[in-house]
Amino acid sequence: MKKYLLFTLEFPPMVGGVSNYYYNLVRYWGMDKISVLTEKNLKGPGQRLKNGNIFYRRLLCPCLRYKWLPAVWHLFWVKLFKQVDHVIVGQILPLGTAAYLLKKVFKKMNYSVILHGMDFSYALKDKKKMELSRKILNNSIKIICANTYTAKLVKQFDSRLGAKISVVNPGIRSTRPKYPETVKKLKDKYALWKRTVMLSVGRLVKRKGFDKMIEVLPESLKKELDLYYIIVGDGPDKRYLEKRAEKLPNKARRRVIFTGEASEKEIWAWMEICDVLAMPSRDINGDFEGFGIVYLEANLAGKPVIAGDSGGVRDAVMDGVNGLLVDPQNNKEITKAVIKLCRDKELRKKLGQKGKEIARKRFNWRGQINKLRQILTH
Repeated sequence: MKKYLLFTLEFPPMVGGVSNYYYNLVRYWGMDKISVLTEKNLKGPGQRLKNGNIFYRRLLCPCLRYKWLPAVWHLFWVKLFKQVDHVIVGQILPLGTAAYLLKKVFKKMNYSVILHGMDFSYALKDKKKMELSRKILNNSIKIICANTYTAKLVKQFDSRLGAKISVVNPGIRSTRPKYPETVKKLKDKYALWKRTVMLSVGRLVKRKGFDKMIEVLPESLKKELDLYYIIVGDGPDKRYLEKRAEKLPNKARRRVIFTGEASEKEIWAWMEICDVLAMPSRDINGDFEGFGIVYLEANLAGKPVIAGDSGGVRDAVMDGVNGLLVDPQNNKEITKAVIKLCRDKELRKKLGQKGKEIARKRFNWRGQINKLRQILTH
């Protein structure tokens, strides 16, 4: 039985999409042994694994010229004393550097790299990092991309890597939790009974497209008088978005609601409350949506989505199947999609039902991790 090691900076108790991806990788890995070497995090208790060990260590030291040097030592220790057969590198930089250097020392050390999108695009912005990334990827066994867009970027970067590349999208839970009391509480609080609700959920950053939804609201309201736009989340662009909303005409301004941070229970409640989830994400200088789990979460709740046709979004959203894809820079196109879905209840139902089927069958975590495991074990 082979022994695998997930080598990552992001793992619970750290929160976020990448951390969640790796948590589920371990959770659904299967019979083979898999352990985790990850950054020590003081924000919460560590995890326990049924089929391996977890090592929380200080992998990075900012005070050193090469802050990744501690990662080399810790990876060497686990490799040597735990007899690891294959290392799964979670971040090409800086952790891929440690795996590459040890590969030079231990010729039989096998490692594969997982790429999510922005991690790779940022590695290409610096000439030295670009060349280091090339060495890391050329010495890897497999390259797992979280979306087809990133796979395309890797092939463009170095055509020799094509044979190593596989795409394994993130997954989603197979059932949707229901919180009727929370739904009632939120509807009462924001007076949303019998309203048409457009929802956006996520970290408040420009690439998510919240600003575009605010911009198109006045024109959309000319056709959909009962439309309310709910923004759930927090982030560095919160004040920027609030200012954009404050500049809207009175009628539109009153229809934009910022809820701030929300618990997982509240997020699932909002998914049930909304009629459409809208997030026209765009690519801003290599900062793009790697996939968009939130689209599938809305689909799991039986809701259609409006998504920006950029980055890895096409892996999650199929135009006219489980949602509508729009040019994220084109306000007229976004407005048209908003009005179309808000006015056509049957279309919303059709797209939402198909989306629920796709989310459950094609993107369940067990199936996705089984696919990843088969790629790495063959």
